[in-house]
Amino acid sequence: MKSLSNQDMHNLAMNIVGESLKNDGFEFIQVNSKLKKDPQFVCTKNKKLFFIIVRAIKYPKDPEKYDFKLMSKILNHGNKFKARTFYAGVGLANKNDFEKKLNNDSPFIVNYRGLKEISGNE
Repeated sequence: MKSLSNQDMHNLAMNIVGESLKNDGFEFIQVNSKLKKDPQFVCTKNKKLFFIIVRAIKYPKDPEKYDFKLMSKILNHGNKFKARTFYAGVGLANKNDFEKKLNNDSPFIVNYRGLKEISGNE
């Protein structure tokens, strides 16, 4: 049993968010799955531009909380392009035992509540 690396968990979160975006009618302009390379998704929907930052968050951390300083930086970058900026935190845990690491053989639980818009007023 091999534990999932941070990149593996990030890729899993990217797939979860990407599928959700596709189902919601977003069209992808650019996808970046490298860790710490933001934004992960640059998309359009109804002729509007969106920057979406994805983070895989290990249990017990709250996937809804984000780094305000980093999000502000990306928000400012998005504003230059008249893009709306969103955060997508994906909580991941080992289904059999939340305290155990995620590995490629065990089932997992996903805690993803959708996109959270970054406005700079948080």
